[in-house]
This record gives sequence, structure tokens and C-alpha cells, in this order.
Amino acid sequence: MQRPDPAAGADAAQERMASAGLKAMIPFRRPFLDYILSALADAGSNDVCLVIGPGHDLVRDYYSRVSPPARVRVRFAVQVEARGTADALLSAESFAGRDDFIVLNADNYYPADVFRGLAAIDGPGLPVFRRSSLIALSNIDAVRVRSYAVLQIAPDGRLTNIIEKPDAATFSDHGEDPFISMNCWRFGPSIFTACRTITPSARGELELPEAVRYAVTVMGERLLTFPIEAAVLDLSQRGDIAEVERRLAHVDPRP
Repeated sequence: MQRPDPAAGADAAQERMASAGLKAMIPFRRPFLDYILSALADAGSNDVCLVIGPGHDLVRDYYSRVSPPARVRVRFAVQVEARGTADALLSAESFAGRDDFIVLNADNYYPADVFRGLAAIDGPGLPVFRRSSLIALSNIDAVRVRSYAVLQIAPDGRLTNIIEKPDAATFSDHGEDPFISMNCWRFGPSIFTACRTITPSARGELELPEAVRYAVTVMGERLLTFPIEAAVLDLSQRGDIAEVERRLAHVDPRP
């Protein structure tokens, strides 16, 4: 999010965080990450690890000293080099230990019901979103949703494959209203084996969806899916700021 967008409608404080590449700290009265932590707390998740870069002392300082959360315990893991989302997850391996844990991006806001659904399933899994519901409920248009991972799901609800950044033909092969991954997961410790095993993608990154695909198709891991209709807010672009601000105006974050 480092390229300026004069049409984004960002104020000076929002622009500073966007320019610094700290999307999670873009303020909407409170930092965007506060809303995410509040939703996690509402769902009963009270122990959180934030994976940060080596130069992101502002994030550590804010949650350690400026505004420590009241309902969640925040710890930190440092991803020394930006080598992709699977590598970022490996940075938090010691935090996760042998327990199941939830993983999400810090530039997406998920309602608490998404996290409650993850807590309710029996073991690792993920929420799945219909293309149509994302377009109708979220700040995600039909063009953007075409770049998201599409899912193949068995009749019993198990994930059988995930295709990250599908081309137009692959996306069309999954029907007019395919199931989409929004990069929100519940994992067990075996995901770390997959993250260590995969090779870099064409973009030169170790990507978490590829680790999931490896875990399912090669390791035989069982990931359950559950369909949900929810308004996921995506803050991946400067142009998202005004709409995200409008939609969060009624939310009182209490992390």
C-alpha cells in the first residue's frame, strides 16, 4: 500500500501509516488492528501473537506501552525477512506450540462469528465464502474477487484442494459462484511441516495457501470447511480506506 492514491480519501494520519506499509495501524478512530483484536476477544480468543517485521517497533510499542489491550494478551514474533506468509507463520511456531490456533491477515476484518465458527469445528479448518456473498456484503468487487483462491471441497466438507490466484479459465471451471478462501484458518502443529517443505512460488515467496495445498494433497491432512455469509473488510489498497472507515463507524473496538 505504499503508492499514493489521491482519490483514496485518506486523512494525514491514515496516509502516514499507509506510506509506512503498516496497514494494520491505519487509524479509524482506533488502529484497524484494534477492531480485529476486539472481534477475536468477542469470540473468546484472548491470547494473540502479532508477527511483525524487524523495523515495526511502532506496533510493538503501541500494544506494549501506549494502549495495551484489556481483553487479549498480545505477544510478538519477528519475521526477519519478508519471505511470504508461510514463512511469517513459521516465525510464530514457538508461540503456537502443540495447540490448534487461528491464523489471519492483519489487513482483513472478520466479524466475531467467523472466529466462533472456527472455534466450533472439530480440528483444523477454514470458513468458506461464496463469491456472490463477498461481493454483496463486503467491500470486495467482482474484479478483485477473481484474484482470490478458489476451493475444492468434498461432499463431507473436507478441503481437497486450494488454487491460489487462479487464471480466468481455472476460476470459471469452478462455476459461477465458487467457494473462496479469505485467508482465515484454524491449524494444528502439522502446518509448520508443510510451511518448511514448500518451495517459493513464482513470486519468489513461501505462500501459506501453497502450504495448505501441500498439507491436504500430499500429507493427507484433514481440514474441515464451513460456509458462512459475512462482511469481510479488505484493507489491501489505499482506495479501501474510505469505505472501511464508513463501515467501521458503528463499531466500538474493545481489544
